[in-house]
Amino acid sequence: MIEYLRNWFWTYVWKPLPDMPFGDWMESFIRWARDAWAAGFDAVDAGLEFLYVHLAEGLLWLPSGVMVLLFAAAAWAAKGWKLGVGIGLGMFVVAWTPYWEQTMQTLSMVLVSAAIAILLAVPLGVAAAESRAFSAIARPVLDFMQTLPAFVYLIPVVMLFSVGVVPGIIATIIFAMPPGVRLTELGLRQVDSEVVEAGQAFGASPARILARIKLPLALPTIMAGLNQVIMLALSMVVIAGLVGGGGLGSVISGSLGRLDIAAGFNAGLAVVLLAILLDRVTQGLSERTPVARAAKLAR
Repeated sequence: MIEYLRNWFWTYVWKPLPDMPFGDWMESFIRWARDAWAAGFDAVDAGLEFLYVHLAEGLLWLPSGVMVLLFAAAAWAAKGWKLGVGIGLGMFVVAWTPYWEQTMQTLSMVLVSAAIAILLAVPLGVAAAESRAFSAIARPVLDFMQTLPAFVYLIPVVMLFSVGVVPGIIATIIFAMPPGVRLTELGLRQVDSEVVEAGQAFGASPARILARIKLPLALPTIMAGLNQVIMLALSMVVIAGLVGGGGLGSVISGSLGRLDIAAGFNAGLAVVLLAILLDRVTQGLSERTPVARAAKLAR
């Protein structure tokens, strides 16, 4: 009986319904936006390319040996000499491969994408923590941004900006933002209400409470969110190599098409070591915040 009802519903009710043209609507909107807002897209394209090109040129201006020492020094300052030595050896291996230039290009893409994503994510996270209504609206949008397959981001962005570095940066920003927003909101909501009430009792304004109490106490969680933003940015930048994003992503996609194991392994090793550098340094910086130090002493 159940099978009969299911077949009847499928044959006479569901199947005759026309397909909803969601994809056609989106394509029409993208084509309209490309024509209507061409000047704005050109300005965004020029600005992002300017940031990327100059940062990449700055990273490549010094010899690779000097840059290796600078990376090791940054890791040492962030977490100690052990990490500094490890990062120095890892980046020395990257400099030994043929893809040092592509590695610096990938790093510049990650830094530009992550910086913009963080500048957008932290204020949105603060707004979500301060307003339940805004949080309810933002949550499904963030779910959509996180669950939509990464390759799908590239299609409309390429239509708007053509192939190259800029589509990869924009798709990376969209893909990497949600963890920053979520963890910023989570960190602010986890601040002890008694501490906030004490600030209110002393007559502090909401803005001062946010700046002097909530944000410092939520900083370790916010830094964890920023770490996730950077890691997701690195993963998406490699995928963006499929649309001419340059860097290690182009090397990996090209080696896949040619079945070039040596090039793919060298570029993949550079990605892994670059990810370790970014992850450990950001973790080390988060552990040096006053709140994290106080929690460590309390344990």
